[in-house]
Amino acid sequence: MGVNGILGIKLGMTQVFAEDGTAVPCTVLQAGPCVVVQRRTKDKDGYEAVQLGLVEFIKPQRVNKPRAGHFKKANVAPMRCLGEVRIEDSKDETKPGDRVLVDAFQVGELVDVRGVSKGKGFQGGVKRWHFRGGDASHGSMFHRAPGGIGASSFPSRVWKGQHFPGHMGNEYKTSKNLRVVKIDPDENLLLVRGAVPGPAGSYIFIRKAKLAL
Repeated sequence: MGVNGILGIKLGMTQVFAEDGTAVPCTVLQAGPCVVVQRRTKDKDGYEAVQLGLVEFIKPQRVNKPRAGHFKKANVAPMRCLGEVRIEDSKDETKPGDRVLVDAFQVGELVDVRGVSKGKGFQGGVKRWHFRGGDASHGSMFHRAPGGIGASSFPSRVWKGQHFPGHMGNEYKTSKNLRVVKIDPDENLLLVRGAVPGPAGSYIFIRKAKLAL
């Protein structure tokens, strides 16, 4: 099967001890099980891909009629989380109903994990953009303010993309080149070294690293 990605859920963080006794910080991911819901082909859609659904319980009344018909066409149970994975080989015979499991990955290989980062609400320049700020001493009257945002004579305006206070977090982020530390096929668990975006319980997408270092 040419599918090189899988949907999952971030469960939390732990640590694993290496053979030399060092503690390795790891994120525990529930990777799958997933089912192929739809196959996209180059002749019909212009590109090769599969639509995956993460297998988990969902109440029937939570599924509207258009989505229920979509799952019925693929002869699979309704699912809450769907995602699309590109396929490099056009001759791949993956079809709706096929299962994608965590054993598609191997210990030691690198993966990219994509998720929605934690929302921080409205934040100032120091926290959002790591502005240095002014002196903390008494009488400075300039502590965490953003400071100057542009020259007056030229360009007589604020440059596009200038860093300002504003909404922080709650956006798609990708942690790249995370090494797979451990795989548990029985529990559909995947342990990767380091942190991944989002809070515990959030949906994530795992794929084999595009730019493996």
